[in-house]
Amino acid sequence: MPRAGPLCAYLVLLALRAADGSPREDVDVWVFLPRNDSYLFSHARVAPAIRYAQARLRSERDFSGFNFNLHFHDSDRENDALFHLVERSCGDKPDLILGPVGEYEAAAVVRLASHWNIPVVSAGALAAGFSDKKREFSQLTRVSPSYVKMAETFTSMFEHFSWRSALLVFEDDKEQRNCYFTLEGIYHLMVDISINTYTFPPEARLDADDVIRSILGNEVVIMCMGAEKVREIMLAAHRRRLTSGNHMFFNVELFNASSYGNGSWKRGDKYDNEARQAYAALKTVTLLRTVKPEFENFSMEMKKSSRTVGFSDGEDSVNMFVEGFHDALLLYAIALHEAMKGGLGKKNGTDITARMWNRTFEGIAGQVSMDVNGDRNGDFSLMAMTNTEAGTYEVVANYFGINETFQLLPAFDMQQFTLRERGAEHPAPEGPEKSCGLGVSALTGVLVGVVLGTALIIAFYFFRKHYRITIERRTRADACESGKHRQLREDSIRSNFSAA
Repeated sequence: MPRAGPLCAYLVLLALRAADGSPREDVDVWVFLPRNDSYLFSHARVAPAIRYAQARLRSERDFSGFNFNLHFHDSDRENDALFHLVERSCGDKPDLILGPVGEYEAAAVVRLASHWNIPVVSAGALAAGFSDKKREFSQLTRVSPSYVKMAETFTSMFEHFSWRSALLVFEDDKEQRNCYFTLEGIYHLMVDISINTYTFPPEARLDADDVIRSILGNEVVIMCMGAEKVREIMLAAHRRRLTSGNHMFFNVELFNASSYGNGSWKRGDKYDNEARQAYAALKTVTLLRTVKPEFENFSMEMKKSSRTVGFSDGEDSVNMFVEGFHDALLLYAIALHEAMKGGLGKKNGTDITARMWNRTFEGIAGQVSMDVNGDRNGDFSLMAMTNTEAGTYEVVANYFGINETFQLLPAFDMQQFTLRERGAEHPAPEGPEKSCGLGVSALTGVLVGVVLGTALIIAFYFFRKHYRITIERRTRADACESGKHRQLREDSIRSNFSAA
């Protein structure tokens, strides 16, 4: 009997561990994703990646004792996620929250979860405002690079190439405001640069001429908008000779989808050749993609899931959000395992959150580095057209956020990033659009004729005036002559002038 106590304790401890020695724990995970498939982070796109991570953790020794109970909730409307959290939290609160992605949806959920010390891990909430983790967003961990991290890429380029001014051109829907938040980081981070903005609603017709007028006073143009409008602006800039090195053009495309402007110039229309020439001046900033063998299998599984729900094969099934939410569950599992080894449990949310920060781990696509503020260090690629005849793009440089360095690749061409002196930038557009059907030669002829005709009329006027003054002076000198003869002479002169 004296040994019953230690024996019971041993049996309890044994029950709390899996057969392979890993701790056992049931973890309730609430996942907030929209059901609306127009979002790149919809439930249909992202849920398979989370389940893939769940199965992967179950097969690994250190995490096989974790039973992640996934509960998916719709976050389509702004307050849906918050209402779900409040209503369900009247009972048992979740141990972990994944998402939401949208800035407005995430703000309310993260504030409440931080008050309750519940870890929140998201591949979204990328706006600059979420960087303040000292108070209301203290439990937020962001496993995708924030927009401020992307802005660091531009900061390094501006410093290296001594660019001093920029125009941010973006569409702003006043609802989700994706492009506003994307470029917001540049505006706030690059305080030593002269920055101007040009915005327009996505449903409005783009006034390319007005955009061009705004571009003229700036060295660098950074765009975030749909691919069609990127093309429209580049065509307009090319026709006004702004793409010959006197301005730098950048397109931000972080999400690996054409809805944010993917640098594609080809449409199969009569403007393709002109667009190809224009896009030779366009560089694209996107996420660095590293591929390891395990990623290939993951990508294949995501494509199968995409086809199952009816997404097209041409769509990128592994975007930033898909990767991010897979790595979110993995990162939490690592931190929870460490906490439990240290004698803590799943309800020690603040400690688990701290263990997810300032560390490096292997994600599904490669190494993931988290900074001391719980934000992923961003690695970005810079793409440029390297074959102007074929119109093909290559990665010419990589930026690594962990050490703030650029890696220049063999395809990098310094001339593509060197500003030339700005001369005559905005002549009348070539082609028929602005000349009422006249060709360039015909329009030049008309202009020359008008100028010569005007000069002739002015010369005629001054010559005639001078001649009259001469006659009148001569008439006064000949005062002795009769008034009749004087009048006849002046009438004769005027008559000859009229005939001329």
